[in-house]
Amino acid sequence: MSTGPKLRVALDDIPTYKPGKPAVGADGAPAFKLSSNENPHDPLPGVLEAMERALRSHNRYPDMGCSALIPAIAERLGVPETHVATGTGGVGVIQQVMQAACDDRDEVIYPWRSFEAYPIITKMVGAHSVQVPLTPDEHQDLDAIAAAITDRTRLIVLCNPNNPTGTAIRRAELERFLDRVPGDVLVLIDEAYREFVRDPEIPDGLEIYRERPNVALLRTFSKAYGLAGLRVGYAVAHEPVTTALRKVAVPFGVSQLAQDAAIASLAAEAELFERVEHITKERGRVLDALRDQGWTVPSSEGNFVWLRLGERTMEFAELAQAKGVMVRPFPGEGARVSIGEVDGNDLFLGVAGAFRS
Repeated sequence: MSTGPKLRVALDDIPTYKPGKPAVGADGAPAFKLSSNENPHDPLPGVLEAMERALRSHNRYPDMGCSALIPAIAERLGVPETHVATGTGGVGVIQQVMQAACDDRDEVIYPWRSFEAYPIITKMVGAHSVQVPLTPDEHQDLDAIAAAITDRTRLIVLCNPNNPTGTAIRRAELERFLDRVPGDVLVLIDEAYREFVRDPEIPDGLEIYRERPNVALLRTFSKAYGLAGLRVGYAVAHEPVTTALRKVAVPFGVSQLAQDAAIASLAAEAELFERVEHITKERGRVLDALRDQGWTVPSSEGNFVWLRLGERTMEFAELAQAKGVMVRPFPGEGARVSIGEVDGNDLFLGVAGAFRS
């Protein structure tokens, strides 16, 4: 008797993606979700108006080619329209890149710890993960990544700034690293948090990609632009990379609501980036306060901070949750804490101070 359909054995050991916990306070007390690197601000009125208009056409399929969004992105970045490919958020774009670059058992190299979707998607597409540990000061070890390249390497992913540590790769070291990468190996620079970077030595990936056909960039409207729930991201790369990304994209994956909201957000960048500036200033305040408490924390270029807690990670996360602060724990390693509302940040600092004492 059949026991059911045979499914891919490779799925058996795919790690499960763990989203940040929602904000749940005890007995109705205020609670803050600092676990998902979301923008704490509501969409701007103009963006909401664009979304409301798009809702009226939800009986129709979205524009599959994103024929208005792609020109808007290309104009904003000063790149050819053919160098832009859209996807369902940053995660969707990563999956497209891996599907386009990797055959079965090809190698994908990335730093670890980094974005938790990397090993999941690598396994999904049938490729092999090569995880290169961070340096003791939480940075990506580019020398070790270069040394890990083999004739099976098809893709290298660098998260800049790195999620969850917030550390970033500077221009000179990135250029030296790229000089060591074979031209037939694709390098994806994940710049999901690019808008929060304030260190002038951290390069804008656009400067790098223009001169290197094997470099692709990932960007998203989920973080700085505050559209995490709409799932729209994009890659910037040379052809034929973008041509391949469009081939493996889910048809009609980016909703019309998401497309119209993203276009409106690009038009409202001046106001949106005022909010980003507020977040980066709050990040500095939180980092200073943590260091005053005695914590050793790396400088962050993202909209979050990282606490290396080791075996006490879950203890800290549980204490924070009991006080109404949801953080993102990585058991045995540390906790990532998003920069949110001022009251939530202050509540987190209170927890951190009590835990440290």
